[in-house]
Amino acid sequence: MQAFSSKTDNDMDLRIGSMKLRNNVLLAPMAGITNSSYRQIHMQAGAGLVFSEMISANGMIRDGERTLELAQHRECERPFALQLFGDDPAVMAQAASICNDLADMLDINMGCPVRKVIRSGAGSALLCDPSRAGAVMAAVRRECRLPLSIKIRSGWDQEHLNFLEIGHIAEQEGIEAITLHPRTKAQGFSGRAAWEDIGLLKQAVTIPVIGSGDILCAADATAMLRQTGCDGVMLGRGSYGNPWLIRDILAMRQGLPLHTPTRQERGQVARLHLELQREDMHDTRAIPEMRKHLCWYARGLSGASDFRQQVNKIQDISTLYTLLDEFFGSEASATTNIWSKKNA
Repeated sequence: MQAFSSKTDNDMDLRIGSMKLRNNVLLAPMAGITNSSYRQIHMQAGAGLVFSEMISANGMIRDGERTLELAQHRECERPFALQLFGDDPAVMAQAASICNDLADMLDINMGCPVRKVIRSGAGSALLCDPSRAGAVMAAVRRECRLPLSIKIRSGWDQEHLNFLEIGHIAEQEGIEAITLHPRTKAQGFSGRAAWEDIGLLKQAVTIPVIGSGDILCAADATAMLRQTGCDGVMLGRGSYGNPWLIRDILAMRQGLPLHTPTRQERGQVARLHLELQREDMHDTRAIPEMRKHLCWYARGLSGASDFRQQVNKIQDISTLYTLLDEFFGSEASATTNIWSKKNA
């Protein structure tokens, strides 16, 4: 079911290793967020590349059912990248060999600040041990036949900013792109993203650098590209309930007018998102999984507070559809293409 259409031009091309993307606007890997339905919505909106949720290398090699489920995707989600996390070079290499048949690209997570991941020695913890980070990259590179990237932060804290050191190691070990979220592990998601770090990294390495952090509107993406010289942008929290962000970034780059989605248009995409979610799981799981997304689609609209309260209580799918139609308007049920007619 197609809800969006978009067009790109050669100025927005991005190549990572042997893979040429249709544009340089990427959707970030986000745990608990970027499942198949979320990726499909953002691919339809025009994303050049989408990522799986963060996947444990240990889980991958042990054939954990939940882990393998995270790697599943549909043809319409391609190009599709898997993101692995782990701290053991041998385990990461074994997992990478499995990923060769599961995706179009592989990414190593070296930036996650979540305590559970840090305790295992993975994510941002690898920034504290550049030699181990290099060993992980080298081991994965030996087994990975796919384009290979890493995602990092600027460092552990302000006293230990080593993104340039990690960037040089990555280039030496055959990594083909680096995504930098220019906050430290200590910052989490607070404070300002230091875009200047992205510019410094771009000047220091010859492989593509993708910038992430504080991209909440099309103007933010344009400013990041202009100020840092980075090769692409990666959207994270700014994409919550807002696939139109991708459409607007692409439109701005082409000099096309931007369009704020109407209440009904938000409802159409929210309903499509719910239907895609239901294709992958039983309603008893799809409803709680979708609650946060539906609340994000309603954000900023009149009555959103009452809508959130109702959504978080509903257990029955028919009641949920009724609420969507009542809140977003009866036109929310329409299946027409709401995208191309606004950018024509």
